[in-house]
Amino acid sequence: MTEPHVWRARSADLPLFAAALGDGGFLIDRWTRQQKDQGVLFFAWLGNRPAGAVYLWLEAAEEPPIRWHLPDVALLTHLQIHPELRNCGVGPALVEAVEEHLIEHGHERVALAVRTDNPAAARLYDRLGFEDWGHGEVICYAQAILPDGGVLEVPERCYVLVKDLAAAPPAPRGESSLAGGFSERRR
Repeated sequence: MTEPHVWRARSADLPLFAAALGDGGFLIDRWTRQQKDQGVLFFAWLGNRPAGAVYLWLEAAEEPPIRWHLPDVALLTHLQIHPELRNCGVGPALVEAVEEHLIEHGHERVALAVRTDNPAAARLYDRLGFEDWGHGEVICYAQAILPDGGVLEVPERCYVLVKDLAAAPPAPRGESSLAGGFSERRR
């Protein structure tokens, strides 16, 4: 089976991933933020197919409870896998790329919010070592693009999960599937 390859988004990849994942406006927004050093957009390929994306939010959290309880903690956001390519290792590869990037840049923790009605994602994050933050659920807001180009903020009940990167075990040498400088966990 082909292993996923993950790297930091490049402008040439945007049209392919927008077509594959169907969220072009979001990807362009995150690409623009990446250009301003506000975060990092990662893309995953499975063979020659655009397989998934994740955004590493490096700004202060938009949700006040997260901002208060986790100041200066980077957020893993909008992990999206092409429906036909789920359960092929793409999600873990994207999360590992985010963690590698954070460790290389001196971060000790990462957090994320997962909708309470998404148990499959919650199981994935549990397997990857994320734990409940201990401050209850949070209302997060997803953005839906309207036909007229407007943006509608949709409230979502979310669990907040955190992971201590200093305690994360290193990836086995030579077994990582990541490309573009993320081939081994570095401390």
